[in-house]
Amino acid sequence: MVECANPNLVRFRYLYPLTNPVPSMSNQDFEERQQTEELGYDPNFVPDSVKSFVVHLYRHIREKNVYEIHQMYESSFQTLSERLFKDTPWPSVDAVAHYVDNDHVFCLLYREMWFRHLYARLTPTLRQRIDSWDNYCSLFQVVLHGVVNMQLPNQWLWDMVDEFVYQFQSFCQYRAKMKNKTEQEIALLRQFDQAWNVYGVLNFLQALVEKSTIIQILEQEKEGLEQFTATDGYDYNGGSNVLKVLGYFSMVGLLRVHCLLGDYHTGIKCLLPIDISQQGVYTSVIGSHITTIYHYGFANLMLRRYVEAIREFNKILLYIFKTKQYHQKSSQYEQILKKNEQMYALLAICLSLCPQSRLVDETVNSQLREKYGEKMARMQRYDDEAFAIYDELFSYACPKFITPSAPSFEEPLVNYNQDAYRLQLKLFLYEAKQQQLLSGVRTFLKVYSTISLAKLASYMEVDEPTLRTILMTYKHKTHAVDSDGKITSNADVDFYIDDDTIHVVESKPAKRYGDYFLRQIVKLEGVINEMDGIKLD
Repeated sequence: MVECANPNLVRFRYLYPLTNPVPSMSNQDFEERQQTEELGYDPNFVPDSVKSFVVHLYRHIREKNVYEIHQMYESSFQTLSERLFKDTPWPSVDAVAHYVDNDHVFCLLYREMWFRHLYARLTPTLRQRIDSWDNYCSLFQVVLHGVVNMQLPNQWLWDMVDEFVYQFQSFCQYRAKMKNKTEQEIALLRQFDQAWNVYGVLNFLQALVEKSTIIQILEQEKEGLEQFTATDGYDYNGGSNVLKVLGYFSMVGLLRVHCLLGDYHTGIKCLLPIDISQQGVYTSVIGSHITTIYHYGFANLMLRRYVEAIREFNKILLYIFKTKQYHQKSSQYEQILKKNEQMYALLAICLSLCPQSRLVDETVNSQLREKYGEKMARMQRYDDEAFAIYDELFSYACPKFITPSAPSFEEPLVNYNQDAYRLQLKLFLYEAKQQQLLSGVRTFLKVYSTISLAKLASYMEVDEPTLRTILMTYKHKTHAVDSDGKITSNADVDFYIDDDTIHVVESKPAKRYGDYFLRQIVKLEGVINEMDGIKLD
């Protein structure tokens, strides 16, 4: 591999985008596309622009020119896909291998991109799903056990982990739809029963975490002995960032897999080495940032840690609101908008179960009221209509849960791809229904500073033993165990009982006058500028 003359120069240039290295479609490319469409897909036909792409990408990888790799990966690959391969796969790896010296690692990387494009544009066959699994196995084996002397952009490394988990999820859902499977498909599923096996997926992700020693690196960084976050995971001393950054993103991948399986405790535990209260390498890629907070927030919601979920959803939604205009040309823009809408739905659920509006920024709160204000008011009633809204929002915003086990081929073939989702929905709605009586208790507690048990029992039309049970339930449901094992309160209204008298303690949020005045000053300056621009006759 040829070293970069000045790796710091690469880092500096990485901040400033260059023009797209792929030229506009030439007459030759146009004719090539027409021929491809007329004759059908030929996996061995390689247009000149693709030859140029793979040759230049291979050279930049050899030279560790991260900036140029990023440009080609993010811009050129998307441009060529749109122009030449909108409805067909890219040329096969065998067709391009001799242009890149039959380099084994580059061919694995090319196939990784090839399958990702296939999943995005077409519907993969079972054979292709199995082949993609084999390619990931080979690629990760090289990273884990070989000598990888290259630097790749964080965006690409994140996409590898993200796509790996997505294809696992897609395979589980595909396999669970057994009703219309052909005999050939069933025979392939029997033959390749280890493809996308849940233990294999978890083992690869865990192996990347352990072999990269990323947990120890992050610990050393806290002591000032490492510069992993400061350099965004890149190695400017001529080394490789691939294993370390893959290990880092694999912690996010493990969180996502465990959320898909419904194991929220383990998912959050896998993410603990990353301090999400601070900027990190996970925030260097918008897709990674959103995926991390979406799954972290959802896991906290399901564990009744509503305050933590609200706090993180608020931060990421405010960040997306401020920065989404810069991602409009990104291939991920639609996915960003979708996750944005889903997280607003999850925030509406959290605030309906745990009214803590003081934790939400004014901008986010304004957007939330615009999208879900009416539904949130109806969710507070806890009647059948309210539960229908909880059902609707949860179904829209939740991850696509999976059943990881293979079906029994001896029994009648049925579709069970919705079973995991129905189970999680049932558990969530059961939790929401348990909050029904609590809304009444909270309403009364907000009115009084002290009230006798007998008086509150009469207001709520229950006897005193039943009221004591309700109050204990309120205490239980408004407290949760955090990641450190400490019991924390989600309640904005708390109480204690002394001699049959309830004493209410209501938390008073600190008022932030500074933010309010700054916003008003900005508005006033805007009005003054508009007035200055008006010409009076």
